[in-house]
Amino acid sequence: MDKAFTGTYARMINPVLIAGCIIILVSFAVRASFGLFQLPIALEFAWPRESFSLAIAIQNLFWGIGQPIFGALAERFGDRKAILGGGAFYVTGLVLSAFAITPGQHQLLEMLVGFGIAGTGFGVILAVVGRAAPDKHRSMALGIATAAGSAGQIVGPPVANALLSQMPWQSVFIVFAGFILLSMLALLLMRAPKPQQPTGSEEPMGVVIKRAVKDPSFVLIFIGFFSCGYQLAFITAHFPAFITEMCGPIAPDSLLYTLGVTSASGLGAISIALIGFFNIGGTLFAGWLGNRYSRKYLLAVIYLLRTLVSAAFIMTPITPETIVLFSVSMGSLWLATVPLTSGLVAHIYGLKYMGTLYGLVFFSHQLGGFLGVWLGGALYDIYNNYTLVWWVGVGVGALSAVIHLPVKEYPWAQRRIIATGA
Repeated sequence: MDKAFTGTYARMINPVLIAGCIIILVSFAVRASFGLFQLPIALEFAWPRESFSLAIAIQNLFWGIGQPIFGALAERFGDRKAILGGGAFYVTGLVLSAFAITPGQHQLLEMLVGFGIAGTGFGVILAVVGRAAPDKHRSMALGIATAAGSAGQIVGPPVANALLSQMPWQSVFIVFAGFILLSMLALLLMRAPKPQQPTGSEEPMGVVIKRAVKDPSFVLIFIGFFSCGYQLAFITAHFPAFITEMCGPIAPDSLLYTLGVTSASGLGAISIALIGFFNIGGTLFAGWLGNRYSRKYLLAVIYLLRTLVSAAFIMTPITPETIVLFSVSMGSLWLATVPLTSGLVAHIYGLKYMGTLYGLVFFSHQLGGFLGVWLGGALYDIYNNYTLVWWVGVGVGALSAVIHLPVKEYPWAQRRIIATGA
């Protein structure tokens, strides 16, 4: 199959990868910043914590609903049209959210934002990057594209925090909409080559999807990705507010204070950026490992480490030092599951319908995200703390570590040959 890739597209770094990285970076810079709007919006309208939490939870849910839809649209009408449609949803949702004044309006408009993230996020971008990369570079290319999302997470929260210090949150939404619009110019580079040989099953999409959802390995991958969404979405949406309210004072003689981080709210933004920074290395390393070792065992190890890090953090006093240590540790594991999970789907089920099949798996991720964000706000309003939500995350993380072990990690076509004795 690699013979289909010549010239520029025989290399790992090609125009499709560059364009995909630009779009994911900007999309995730905006998406990773929503937690910083929790307190400003709640204070302005005197809402309980659950109100805007539910809006972000709905955003995650519709991101998950939209993922297989945009994956199918990309496979039917072309990647660039699907991504452009996602950008239009994203911009519209952000602009209209700037004028929303009730919880219901925010929650309704976050549906549009969720579809926007789906159309400009991992499902569509990783599928086209995977198709544009030869076999020997595919896992690493997926890791690089995923790491671009982490780069956005580094940039987004500090930029949002700086903008919020200079203008109302409504204006920041408008500025972010402009960033998304500009990122669509990268589509001019996104022209993936057409492989000379088929890259997957020639069966109709409906047949492939029906067979996949009946496959126990696909079901296990689907369930396992739930905890990833729960942990990531909860931390992205609630960690800045959690730090602002729970963190001890930053000592004037500390390194953080010397570096300009003088308040808990500033540390909240920096913590999300730190997670993104260390995830770049973690994701690239995971992509490199995925070319060499069993992806299902790598996923089990990552989920186990996440579980241990989360449990250790919530059992120790919340100080600036433990927050930085947690951010570094969790960041190293943050999106490392994405190139491994997407690569596992591509390896088992082929590339032709990778966008749609990975989109279905990603829906489980976003169901977890919905629960993590909404439950965080709801339980905070009941108990005035996040402790129980953290422990739920520890439990689902442990489940994901175990549930990947029985996955059958060889190509679907090969399994069918073995099963039929052909």
